[in-house]
Amino acid sequence: MAFHSPDQIARKVVEAGAKKAVMPIRHALLLGFLGGAFIALGFLLDIRVIGNLPKEWGSFGSFLGASVFPVGLMLIIIAGGELLTGNMMALPMAVLAKRVTTLQLMRNWLLIVVSNFVGAIFVAYFFGHVVGLTETGPFLEKTIAIAQAKTGESFFQALVSAVGCNWLVCLAVWMAFGADDIGGKMLAIWFPVMGFVAIGFQHIVANMFVIPAAIFAGSLSWADYFANFVPVFIGNAIGGGVFVAVIYWLVYKETIGTDATKSYSKMKKAV
Repeated sequence: MAFHSPDQIARKVVEAGAKKAVMPIRHALLLGFLGGAFIALGFLLDIRVIGNLPKEWGSFGSFLGASVFPVGLMLIIIAGGELLTGNMMALPMAVLAKRVTTLQLMRNWLLIVVSNFVGAIFVAYFFGHVVGLTETGPFLEKTIAIAQAKTGESFFQALVSAVGCNWLVCLAVWMAFGADDIGGKMLAIWFPVMGFVAIGFQHIVANMFVIPAAIFAGSLSWADYFANFVPVFIGNAIGGGVFVAVIYWLVYKETIGTDATKSYSKMKKAV
């Protein structure tokens, strides 16, 4: 199975970040909607798999749910989509390579966080609430229990948990860049994403689905959601931007090179 070395992956990530920075707004919004919806569908599948498992199964039930959740990121990487957490690695690395400006990074993150939210809310409301997939029997109990666990953590706990989450998610994206074939990309995605879900780390886009799903069911409030949003956003940004982008940049910056003046000038003009 062909794969690229870490230094080659680093160059691919920089190129991807540079392309994302100049993506037309309508494309970013449409792909961001798909990204949020795909992650929400993965979480919905997780809940439907584990919702009525016997309690005696213990953490094995969590493993089963975590095993199906990665379908969301697989859809994004292979079928096409934009995900905020992945962009929290790609854009900072492109900034470090002087291929993207900080303003372009902020523009991209804003577009994707809004469109990811709309996509996740779409699934939570129409499939979870209207169809009732998160509001019947044990599935309702599981949805509320997960949402309460997410919102029940302190600011610092949620932030640190979010760091761990996006460290793993961005490593999944990083390794997916290392594979040329679909099978390799799927394996690269599956293990780290399964890991973060089984551990129970906080993912900002996944939370855009499960917490609103609990709100639509009459549990929790939007104040609970936004109190969770802030630390998880910060933690995810640190996990992807520092623990992946900055560290690998420091290791491979000589290989990547910073002599990209022409490309950088074109990026600035596109803002």
